[in-house]
Amino acid sequence: MGNRLTKLYTKTGDDGTTGLGDGSRTTKDSSRIEAVGTIDELNSWIGLLLAELPANEPLIEPLTDIQHRLFDLGGELAVPGFQLIQSDMVEDLEILCDQLNEELPPLKEFILPGGSKSAGLCHMARAVARRAERIIVTLSKEDTVGEDLRQYINRLSDVLFVMARQLARRDGGQEIFWKSKRTE
Repeated sequence: MGNRLTKLYTKTGDDGTTGLGDGSRTTKDSSRIEAVGTIDELNSWIGLLLAELPANEPLIEPLTDIQHRLFDLGGELAVPGFQLIQSDMVEDLEILCDQLNEELPPLKEFILPGGSKSAGLCHMARAVARRAERIIVTLSKEDTVGEDLRQYINRLSDVLFVMARQLARRDGGQEIFWKSKRTE
C-alpha cells in the first residue's frame, strides 16, 4: 500500500483547489470532487446503518462489501482515466437485488421512506446514491466516466430500496404506503 498520511493538513487546498490521484489539481467545487464527496457521504450513511443493525443481520455482509466497492468507486473518480469498478460488480448487485426482492411481496403502491429506524437510514443512503448518480451524469458530460461505474451507482440505489423494504419488515415496522389526495 502507498504512503500513509502522517500530516493531515497540507495547506495546499487553501486556495480552493484539491489534488487528484493523478497529481493534477482541480477546484473543490468541481463535478468530480462533488461526486467523490457524495460517494463519501453515501458510504457514511451505510456505515451509520451498519452501526444500527444487530450482529446477526444478514444484510451486514453485502452492505460491508458495498462500502468497499464505494471506496473503489471514489478512488476511480479521484483518478481520471482509471478504472476500478468492473462489470462483475454490477452483476453482483443485480443478483443481490433479485435475491432480496424475491422474498418481498410485489409492490402495488409507492412507499414513503421510513417504516423503522434502519429502513429509514437505508432510504437516506438510497437518496444519496440517487444524488451521486445525478452528479456522476453531470461529470460524464464534462469528462470521461466509466460505464461500469455509472451502472454500479444506478443499481446500488435499487439494491438499497429493496434492502429498506427488507429492514422495515425485519425490525417489526411496516412499509408506509403513499396515499394520494386524489385517491382518498
